[in-house]
Amino acid sequence: MIAGLARLIGFFTIIAVVSSIVVLTAGFFWFVAQISDEEVRLSEKADGIVVLTGAATRIPDAISLLTSDYGKRVLITGVHRTTSAREIARLSALNERVFACCVDLDRSALNTLGNALETRRWVRERGFNSIIVVTSSWHMPRAMVELTHQLPETKLIAFPVVSEKIRSEPWLTNPEISKLLLSEYLKYVFALVRIRLDPDLA
Repeated sequence: MIAGLARLIGFFTIIAVVSSIVVLTAGFFWFVAQISDEEVRLSEKADGIVVLTGAATRIPDAISLLTSDYGKRVLITGVHRTTSAREIARLSALNERVFACCVDLDRSALNTLGNALETRRWVRERGFNSIIVVTSSWHMPRAMVELTHQLPETKLIAFPVVSEKIRSEPWLTNPEISKLLLSEYLKYVFALVRIRLDPDLA
């Protein structure tokens, strides 16, 4: 009796583990399929533009959207505490006068959740109803999950920045890219689980 029960528990445990592996694997391929490998052309404008710091090309792309009148202001969230506004203006080839006028810096966010919290504060202070979100293509799914949770009534428009590696090299044959995507996928799943378990986090 006990031996039979143990075998039954073992069987269902194996089924549960195999099912979890299958679901996670399928989810990973779905996640990769969501990652854009081409630059997008925006067909609409927004009140503001938010860029999550990280890859070097994110800020110049956000500034380019600002100077093309796709938004009224830019929030650069996650700026390192030692990085000055003048340095950012110089690196983004933006006139310092325009930078002082229309760009806000957030130095408190240390991760994607922090980016979302600071973006929520900025959006509410400015009274914005829509924002363009600028971040790397592989980071965009998680960023949108966090931002949607914090700003459920704000229209979010994704502007994924595509790296040259993502654009030119198949991830299946590049261990470095595969590792990056797998790591980001696990963080994405963790964010979904955290939000589900604590829906009132915002």
